Amino acid sequence: MSDVCVFCGSSRGNDPVYVEAARTLADALLERGLGLVYGGAQRGLMGVLADRMLEGGGRVTGVMPERMIDSELAHRGLHELVIVPSMHARKAEMAARASAFVALPGGFGTLEELTEIVTWSQLGLHEKPAGLLNVAGYFDAFVGFIAHMVGEGFVRQNHADALRVDDDPRRLLRALC
Repeated sequence: MSDVCVFCGSSRGNDPVYVEAARTLADALLERGLGLVYGGAQRGLMGVLADRMLEGGGRVTGVMPERMIDSELAHRGLHELVIVPSMHARKAEMAARASAFVALPGGFGTLEELTEIVTWSQLGLHEKPAGLLNVAGYFDAFVGFIAHMVGEGFVRQNHADALRVDDDPRRLLRALC
């Protein structure tokens, strides 16, 4: 395992616990000698995560669609900023570069990126592990909805179980790596 792709918000959220979780996840990645692949922004949880990795001497690769360079405020201090033509290309590039996936709190984009990766796994397009860092219960309702989908027969239990969920980044990384 070399790089972990982290999906997270381009904003910081309303509770400082989310910022602290991004920093703690970066520390856990650094402790394991893992690099970061992420959306490439300098703002929000994305920026907090990348900055902490860089401060600790970690390798950071950002992937950003060309048309979002200005609106997402691309991070200019990364080891590598990969510019791609579209959001579809962004997700494919991040997936190709990562050995595992983690989602921190975020919005629709974070959820969409995570669910696409989980779907690709379910379809056998990759065998890379994925997990949710459930900061302060942020993903509780989502985890409950996954259980509801299983109960209603739309998701198999083994596919639901493949998405690891933990509130501690070090335990989550141990489960994934």
